[in-house]
Amino acid sequence: MARDNFEKPEVKEFEEKVIQISRVSKKTKGGNKVGFSVLMVVGDKKGKVGVGLGKASDVLSAIKKSIKKAKKKMISVPLDGTTIPFAITVKKGAGKVMMKPSTKGTGVIAGGPVRAVVEAAGVRDIACKIMGSDNQSSSVYATFEALKQISKLVEIKGIKLRSISDIEEEERKKMEELQKKASESAAKSEAATKELKKKEAPVAKKKASK
Repeated sequence: MARDNFEKPEVKEFEEKVIQISRVSKKTKGGNKVGFSVLMVVGDKKGKVGVGLGKASDVLSAIKKSIKKAKKKMISVPLDGTTIPFAITVKKGAGKVMMKPSTKGTGVIAGGPVRAVVEAAGVRDIACKIMGSDNQSSSVYATFEALKQISKLVEIKGIKLRSISDIEEEERKKMEELQKKASESAAKSEAATKELKKKEAPVAKKKASK
C-alpha cells in the first residue's frame, strides 16, 4: 500500500491575537506615504505574554513585525492557580484598568482588549474593568503594565503561589468535608426520627386498647 504523504498541521507555540489595525499616512516630498500599524498580543497560555506594535507598508508585514516585537517584550505572569494573586489598579497613559482575582470556574469577566491579554497569559478566572480611555491600545498597554507590576510585587514580597493541582486538592478536601457533614446531619436526623417513633409507639398502643 502506498503511504499518503499528508503533512501534519503545525502546532504553534504561542497564540497570536490581532488587537488593532490602523491605517497611517505620512507626508513626504514625493507625496503621502500610506502604511499600516498593527497591535498584537502573543502568549503561550501558561504564564507568558507579550504586546507589540508593528508598522509597515502592508498589513502582513506589520503583523510579522508586531509578533517579533511582542516575543522580545514577553513577561512571565505569576498565577495563583487559575487567577492572579491579588487585586490591582494600574494607569498607563490614557488607559486605566482594575483587575481582581476570582474563584475557579468564574471565567474571564473582561472587555475585548483586556480579555485578549489575560487569556493569552493563561489567566482563566478574573474580573477586570476598564476605567480609563475606551481606546483598545490604551487598555492593552494598561493591562500589560498591571501584569508586569504583579510580577514585580510577587518577587519583591515573596508571595507564595498555589498551582492548579494545589487548588484542586483544596477543593477536593472541602467537598469531602461537606459530604461528611451532610452524612452526619442525615444520620442525626434519622436517629431523632427513630427516637420519636419509639416514644410515640406506647401512646399509640394505649389508644388502640381503649
